[in-house]
Amino acid sequence: MTIEKETLLLQGLGRNDRKAVEAIYKDNFNMVQALVIKNNGTSEDAKDIFQEAMIVLYEKAKSDSFILNCSLSTFLYSVSRRLWLKRLMQQNRFLIVEESDNELVKVDDDIEDHERINTEFNMMERSINSLGEPCKSLLDAFYIQKRSMQEISASFGYTNADNAKTQKYKCLMRLKKLFFSQYKNYEP
Repeated sequence: MTIEKETLLLQGLGRNDRKAVEAIYKDNFNMVQALVIKNNGTSEDAKDIFQEAMIVLYEKAKSDSFILNCSLSTFLYSVSRRLWLKRLMQQNRFLIVEESDNELVKVDDDIEDHERINTEFNMMERSINSLGEPCKSLLDAFYIQKRSMQEISASFGYTNADNAKTQKYKCLMRLKKLFFSQYKNYEP
């Protein structure tokens, strides 16, 4: 999601715009639900936690001084994670083996990791989009649609599966080159 779109959603949320709320919910709820369910929660718990995180975001969005310095999804994920951990501790639903700073997970590290992964996904998406045809379609057919080399060979007009496999390899090398040309300029 672009910074402009996130800014518009945040402004819309601050104005109680229903469409902005729905868009934020649609883009982020599944991520929070996966977090909660993966960590001893239910779908109902996830709805409660997401609602609380949305309230935090809403309060921030109404504030003139609030500056979002990460993506909306990162913000909602980190707030939801903190809220869920707090609830688990209150309900004694998990054990703390040892209370020390070494055992605590720093949420800032999680945010940085999440931001880095988001950035890398965006770089990969840009690389795929600039790959061109037939490479983009060929890689999509093999990796996303899970089609066999025989099927790809027939639909792309290659003489046999080995030729299609060779072309797939060349396409992967082009994709790798495009990705790493962006990645070498990236400083986390």
